[in-house]
Amino acid sequence: AMLKLRLLTWDVKDTLLRLRHSVGESYAAAARAHGLQVQPETLSRSFREAYGAQSRRYPNYGRGQGLSSRQWWADVVRQTFRLSGVQDRGVLTVMAEKLYHDFCSARNWELLPGASQTLSQCQQRGFRMAVVSNFDQRLETILCQCHLRHHFDFVLSSEAAGFAKPDGRIFQRALSLAGVPPGQAAHIGDDYARDYRAARALGMHSFLLRAAQQGEQPEVPPEHVLPTLGHLLARIEK
Repeated sequence: AMLKLRLLTWDVKDTLLRLRHSVGESYAAAARAHGLQVQPETLSRSFREAYGAQSRRYPNYGRGQGLSSRQWWADVVRQTFRLSGVQDRGVLTVMAEKLYHDFCSARNWELLPGASQTLSQCQQRGFRMAVVSNFDQRLETILCQCHLRHHFDFVLSSEAAGFAKPDGRIFQRALSLAGVPPGQAAHIGDDYARDYRAARALGMHSFLLRAAQQGEQPEVPPEHVLPTLGHLLARIEK
């Protein structure tokens, strides 16, 4: 192998796992269970607004401001429904609780093509593996439910770390937990700024998982781009 790598760190959402349904569809289904008809498109729009506002006001699940991620998400759910015209307080509280739990379960997540096989092959090659993800504390449970947790030495969420990508400190924490210098580590993710550029800024190697329709970003050399996860080992072992 050209690259002398000892550690691979992985993003999760849209790299290894993706949502089975749009957020709007999941929220609309929760509403229907309470006899409420709300359009998924309306909920998706409201969710983007509520999530954006909450993220600006309380970055990284309010970790630095004394919020729990559970409260943080409950507020997002309630505000999403309020913006969509649902005002009943009792119903909002029940739905916030239900959706928080629903998104812990494998019912709402599916593996990206090649995820299981690629992780297994990387493990068989003897790479140490870890997760570095902008996510709340539910991540461990989700990875267990989706039968991926056993591939990783440790899982570092932004909530646990106290820093969110692209902040280099979350990568530094992972490197120090693994006891591996940046030049012997590679990060795999789907976000140009948070995954690819942030890891490289620290001296790590990095690969960008990029679907064909995402348009060209010329600053990424083709040998750093993964059209699918199945391309990873060939890139590392070139």
